[in-house]
Amino acid sequence: MGKRLKQQRRGKGSFTFKSQRKNPVKSQYVQSNGKTVEGEVLSLVKESGRSNVLSCVLFETGEKKYHVAPEGLYVGEIIHVGPDASVKTGNVLPLSTVPEGCPIFNIELTPGDGGKLVKGTGLYALMVSKDTKRAFVKMPSGKTKTFSVNSRATVGCSAGGEREEKPFVKAGNKWHKMKALGRKYQNTRGVAMNALSHPFGGEQHHAGKSKSTKRDAPPGRKVGAIASRRTGRKKK
Repeated sequence: MGKRLKQQRRGKGSFTFKSQRKNPVKSQYVQSNGKTVEGEVLSLVKESGRSNVLSCVLFETGEKKYHVAPEGLYVGEIIHVGPDASVKTGNVLPLSTVPEGCPIFNIELTPGDGGKLVKGTGLYALMVSKDTKRAFVKMPSGKTKTFSVNSRATVGCSAGGEREEKPFVKAGNKWHKMKALGRKYQNTRGVAMNALSHPFGGEQHHAGKSKSTKRDAPPGRKVGAIASRRTGRKKK
């Protein structure tokens, strides 16, 4: 009789496989209701389990919000959120007032959601063009995406762009990072396991069958290419 597979144990959601983020904070824009509000950067925060640097901003309304910090932001700097804010690094503007060619990040997918896209370290998107209702933005992937002109974004480039250039040096550092993120590490190949430990195990350590798995497969079977549209090498 086989044992419970690791992906089954993780799917249960027990504390063994839970992310270790302590007291996580939520980065979200302040709701200015069409007005321009002023805020002061109180501190720069590095949260465990998050690669971004966050800025703690105290606004004149008394609200305290955490924003994804841009490159070059410093403690004590004054930023503005609203349609009348100037095009300055750290300011939050609706896309209708962002000039073409301006780098932006932390873009709202729908107006008022607080910022969803282009939040990774060192990332930025470029405003391509806009009309009365739509704004066309070139994403870091190179794809041009359409947004509402009422969606807001931060001017500049997200901080921490050189994060990936620093080596981990030893496996322990990588282990602690993955532990904070709640990710599986180290990852043993399925074909290297015994037949009772993984669907790809055994049989001279070859899968021997398709790697594609249906979307609603049970946790013990849901390995490989999940609901893949296509497999194999692409023809040139």
